[in-house]
Amino acid sequence: MPVMDGQAAEAIAAAAQALQAGELVGLPTETVYGLAADAGNDAAVAKIFAAKGRPSEHPLIVHVDDAGRGVDGAAVFAQHIPAAAQALMNAFWPGPLTLILPRRAEVGRAAAGGQDSIGLRCPSHPVAQAVLHACRQRGVMGLAAPSANQFGRVSPTTAAHVQREFGPDLLVLDGGACDVGIESTIVDCTRSAPVLLRPGAITPEQLAQACGQPVRLAQDAQDDEPAPRASGTLLAHYAPKAKVRLMNAAALQTALDMLGGDVKPSDAGPVIATYARAVVRSRSSGVLSRRMPDDAASTARQLFAVLRDFDDQGVKLIWVEEPPEGAAWDGVRDRLQRASAAG
Repeated sequence: MPVMDGQAAEAIAAAAQALQAGELVGLPTETVYGLAADAGNDAAVAKIFAAKGRPSEHPLIVHVDDAGRGVDGAAVFAQHIPAAAQALMNAFWPGPLTLILPRRAEVGRAAAGGQDSIGLRCPSHPVAQAVLHACRQRGVMGLAAPSANQFGRVSPTTAAHVQREFGPDLLVLDGGACDVGIESTIVDCTRSAPVLLRPGAITPEQLAQACGQPVRLAQDAQDDEPAPRASGTLLAHYAPKAKVRLMNAAALQTALDMLGGDVKPSDAGPVIATYARAVVRSRSSGVLSRRMPDDAASTARQLFAVLRDFDDQGVKLIWVEEPPEGAAWDGVRDRLQRASAAG
């Protein structure tokens, strides 16, 4: 099945029909493209786990439409919505924020990985919202939609990335390149105070201002309040086929100097790729260099596409300059650290 224009009414209708029938659909969001299924249909959700090679106990995020700023859809899956969660919804939904909430016992068990909590998000992408609205009219109240890639690998930020992952049989709606480029910020709202489980485009300071209380970091949360499992929090994740190594600019340039001119391209292409804000130079023809933007938002927007492009060009090693300190860079830093922990 060819990729369809996500702005076309017939594409929205085809996607909603497929999802109602228990099939999978590649769906654009503002963060990354998702592999969507009816969150209330455990058999359909099982197809996501099978297609991605994802463990069934590793929970998925359920996406809801923007009726009542997402509260209407959240109420279908959440047993209750704590005050801090409500404040965060008011501030950031629709948008790149996932909230972990107590789950209604009768819904979403498979999507939640069997947990008593569930991750909910109201995406801002107009194509995602159009599909969610069309699904709601058919009785499908939310879509489980993890990133549309093989488990643990680089997330997709274009429709072409999704089609290369899953082939021509999957219906994929093309909504353009993703504006945010990395997955949503995740905040656990099941404990006595909100806890940041995964950094993203929304900083802890912004979260705290919105909900009127500090948002604890996962490593600082009390041990007597066990954390729920959440998407994208495994030590190794978001990894390209090439081995990723993080280093500061000086160490990166030193490593290139030590190579001299000895590294030659292989038949498959360059051997080493660099991704850095600093200007780095190499005398080796087997080194491919790409400049990292100076700001965090632009880097996040292109990060996964750059890693995929390096893989497409056949590089074996990716040397990345460490992101600068500061909360704005935490999401990018998190993805790169997890990518470098793989393999």
